[in-house]
Amino acid sequence: MDTEKSIGSLQEQALKRKERLKAIRDRQLHGQEEKGEPENKKALLDETTQEKHRELKLRNYTPEDEELKQRQVPKAKPASVEDKVKDQLEAANPEPIIEEVDLANLAPRKPDWDLKRDVAKKLEKLERRTQRAIAELIRDRLRGNEEELADAVSSVGAGEGDSD
Repeated sequence: MDTEKSIGSLQEQALKRKERLKAIRDRQLHGQEEKGEPENKKALLDETTQEKHRELKLRNYTPEDEELKQRQVPKAKPASVEDKVKDQLEAANPEPIIEEVDLANLAPRKPDWDLKRDVAKKLEKLERRTQRAIAELIRDRLRGNEEELADAVSSVGAGEGDSD
């Protein structure tokens, strides 16, 4: 039962709304003004509409009548936009603040960078010692090869001397 009452009240509200809209439309079509508007406001509206008609500005039309020629607006000269464009271009190209960028400072450091830093001096000493040891081993091999070569040459030389 409550739904029937609510449906009935909704229909009544819709009918009232339709009547109000119809009354507003009729007023607009017939030129009737609202009842609550004061007389002095109506007079102001009439004056402003008359002033709008008096202010005639002729921009694109060249009249033949002398009175209308006085109301003709002089042709506008296009403003020079070159300066504005130059300013905008200069503003769009900011000068670089830092000319060279150090990639080591930009890249994030690895988690073990502090360990590598602490061990670097010890590794340099070990690297020098390793290079010396490698060089010494190479020299020993070369000396050993020279002795073997000398023995091979003397044995070949001795064998030739015997055959003569």
